[in-house]
Amino acid sequence: MANKIYQSLLYQMSVTMDRRIGLYEDGDFIFSYPEDSTFLRHADEIARLLETIDEPVRFLGFTFLGGPTMSSPDFLIFVEGEDEDALKYAEMIAVSVHAMHQLHTDRYDRSNLIRNIILDNVLSGDVLISAKELHLTYDAPRVIMLLRTADGSANAHTLVEVVQSLFPDKNHDFVFSLDERNTILAKELSKDMQETELMQIAQSVLDTVNAEAYTQINIGIGSIAPTIKDLAKSYKDARVALEVGKVFDTNRPIISYENLGIGRLIYQLPTTLCELFLSEVFKKESIDALDHETLFTIQKFFENDLNVSETSRQLYVHRNTLVYRLDKVQKLTGLDLRIFDHAIVFKIAMMVKRYLNASPMKL
Repeated sequence: MANKIYQSLLYQMSVTMDRRIGLYEDGDFIFSYPEDSTFLRHADEIARLLETIDEPVRFLGFTFLGGPTMSSPDFLIFVEGEDEDALKYAEMIAVSVHAMHQLHTDRYDRSNLIRNIILDNVLSGDVLISAKELHLTYDAPRVIMLLRTADGSANAHTLVEVVQSLFPDKNHDFVFSLDERNTILAKELSKDMQETELMQIAQSVLDTVNAEAYTQINIGIGSIAPTIKDLAKSYKDARVALEVGKVFDTNRPIISYENLGIGRLIYQLPTTLCELFLSEVFKKESIDALDHETLFTIQKFFENDLNVSETSRQLYVHRNTLVYRLDKVQKLTGLDLRIFDHAIVFKIAMMVKRYLNASPMKL
């Protein structure tokens, strides 16, 4: 607790009640009056009261009351006197102290600071000050991993518990839910951590959640934040990773912002520009003129680096059949996919078409 704040509260209440009052927590006394050596001499006995008290106790001419709940007190309130008024005063003080304690915890909670940073609720100039107050390393590299579930597929509290079990060090790693669908893992990294290690961490989270929370999730990995202030950008990048991955990498549950490639560029383009590009590429026929079989053939052709022999083998078709299909594409679009530059243009056009069909929400 912030001793000065509670000392002021106790002093004001002491003046109003015209009684000496105080508070004991974690081995520390906070008095509304100059320190009383009697209490200090009985500190061990008072500490035992904190562990066992389940009802008001009269001791040393004072009434002791645990708070916030008598069955498991977080602190002891003591009020001068052993009468019923002393007990009522102690109950009033316990409620006030507990409320102030909660406000103080919310203000100085580390997870709460991380949440406010990623949501841009903290002024840039205040981040360093708050980090120092909470003893957080300002320039330690960190990354945001955004875990997203399907609507109603998992309890947010359960998901947080499962992920926290993987990262129990609450001084360096922070796990909390934003809402029912989105959970945040703010992971502190070593200075030399590689992208492959990040993917391994994400895979471990994915496997554990699938096994223990019985739910399917997608994970967006943001860019590495060199300072705690940059976590806001890492979070935005993690969101972009999930949105872009939903359009271009629908089969991958883990998407890293750093590996989005050309999809990230297309995602940032205005839809009018994308439509203009498609109309210029497919001057002869619309891309919709290509049937499903032809599109599947093209996809396999690209996956095999424009190798006709390997593609025909994987498709279980004769080489001439594949050549015929590629010639068909050339007649419809004017693009010969066996030529590298034409293949690049077609590949981008297909991605642009998929982007337009998905109509993703811009972030």
